[in-house]
Amino acid sequence: MPLDEAGALRAYPVIGIGEVRPGDDVGALLAEALGPVDAPAVRDGDVVVVTQKIVSKAEGRLVPVDHSDPDAKCAVVEREAVRVLRRRGDLLITETAHGFVCANAGVDLSNVGDGWAALLPVDPDRSARRIRAELRRRLSVEVGVLVSDTFGRTWRNGVTDVAIGAAGIAAVVDLRGTLDATGRELVATQVCVADELAGAAELVMGKDRAVPAAVLRGVPPAWLREGSVRDQVVRGPGDDLFR
Repeated sequence: MPLDEAGALRAYPVIGIGEVRPGDDVGALLAEALGPVDAPAVRDGDVVVVTQKIVSKAEGRLVPVDHSDPDAKCAVVEREAVRVLRRRGDLLITETAHGFVCANAGVDLSNVGDGWAALLPVDPDRSARRIRAELRRRLSVEVGVLVSDTFGRTWRNGVTDVAIGAAGIAAVVDLRGTLDATGRELVATQVCVADELAGAAELVMGKDRAVPAAVLRGVPPAWLREGSVRDQVVRGPGDDLFR
């Protein structure tokens, strides 16, 4: 049986961005890597996924920290957290100002200079909107943009990339009220497509290849609408059975 090319989702790594420094414009760097302007490698309807790390670097979300001192990192984590939910040694499960529940408030020492730590962007949805607007201005394309980060999952080993910011792409697709393949009405199904797309993009970016962005092609056009991770994905304490 032939594969259904019409329903395929393709992921392409974006290379050539180079080291990102505070004050850089991530949208401009992406546009240059995806150029030329008259025939860019990105098309209308694509989704561009960008790692949190380069967004944080560009936005100056870097703080000095002694990598050899666990207490120094812990102090940074506690400053970034609005609440510490669990603590085991130097691992803290925290809630951030964004509403994310994650390890160590998203503070990261990987892929930054020695003596520095990267913090999460202040407003990842806004970061995604700025990148999207810059790609539209420079390349005349209408794309969705996701900012991704690596999170662990409660009750499951291993990490995966999830979306922490979105623009021009639905974060959650609500299927409640539609019918499944057997004709039965779906009553609870809400799909976090932003996380699924971020995870797919990570497969071509990786953690050790210095590829901080990817282009996804084949996303259903109905998903390409305004979205927000903070408004659609983050679950409030009133709906959370574990806080």
